[in-house]
Amino acid sequence: MKAAVVSQAGRLELWEVPMPKLGPYDALCRMCCGATCAGTDLHLMDGKHPSPVSFPTILGHESVGRVEEVGSRVRNLRVGDLISRVGCPAGVQPGLASHWGGFAEYGVARDHWQMMRDGVPRSEWERNRVNQVIHPAIDERTAPMLITWRETLSYSRRLGVGPGRRMLLVGSGANALSFAVHACNLGAQVTVVGSRTKQEAFSQLPIQAYYDYKEERLVQRLRDEDGQPFDLLLDGVGGGGTVNQLLPLLKGGGTLGVYGWNDRKSYALNPFQAAGSFQVYAGGYDEEESNGEVQAMVLQGRLRAELWYDTDRPVPLEQIGKAYDSLRRHEAFKYLIALQ
Repeated sequence: MKAAVVSQAGRLELWEVPMPKLGPYDALCRMCCGATCAGTDLHLMDGKHPSPVSFPTILGHESVGRVEEVGSRVRNLRVGDLISRVGCPAGVQPGLASHWGGFAEYGVARDHWQMMRDGVPRSEWERNRVNQVIHPAIDERTAPMLITWRETLSYSRRLGVGPGRRMLLVGSGANALSFAVHACNLGAQVTVVGSRTKQEAFSQLPIQAYYDYKEERLVQRLRDEDGQPFDLLLDGVGGGGTVNQLLPLLKGGGTLGVYGWNDRKSYALNPFQAAGSFQVYAGGYDEEESNGEVQAMVLQGRLRAELWYDTDRPVPLEQIGKAYDSLRRHEAFKYLIALQ
């Protein structure tokens, strides 16, 4: 089968690799499509991911696949089911790693529910809780967005986003757009500080305002035009510079969340920029806990993949390199990749 492999830092190639083999709790899935990620994927490709990366490795963590065959102990996944976060595991070829392995023609999902019931150690199925059955009414071209939406909704809930809360969001990439949509859906008031080139997409949302992060008098303008401190400050980029600049706008007792990867290893925060004491949320997210709510929002029309990528024109797997070149030029939020 074909798979998109990062052969070494900075080089993405299409390889022919062996098909994955099934264990008793595994389901073989014919991959449908996946979505690119300008954060995790590009950091991984460039050898700058916060976690250790071994090359060569199969790329992709936002892919979905349809079950074609199940192992002897599988009870909760059925042939024909569409499954989230499916990927080709490591080891299909000697020396070939997998960083989720979603950009391949076939992948494996695991029946973690049955593994738990059978008393299999949690360490063997914990990471497979992201394998969830997708409602049949959700189109497979929309389904890759479930991963981004689940992560960001779980994080938003844990951060405290909700009715009446005022949030200042830093960033204008795909994750920031997701946070903005969730904040609006959850009844929060959200103001965005981002790139002028991405403002049009955010203008489709009922946000309070949008500001260019390069503006010289940014803090003063926010004070003059808004006038009230924010309950939440969310960094969707992961760079401390703009956040430190905006800390005076966070009210005493407010919460700062840092979601982005960019400067995770050297993130520098100056608490004395703030107007008073505040908390930093560093608890992460859990995709499984928001899976049901996100799928319900999709079915209700409150989450639409078209805001992030063109669902009618997926990029063929053979051209995935061009999609990432475009992301590096900040020409799109994401791309949908056709895996067959």
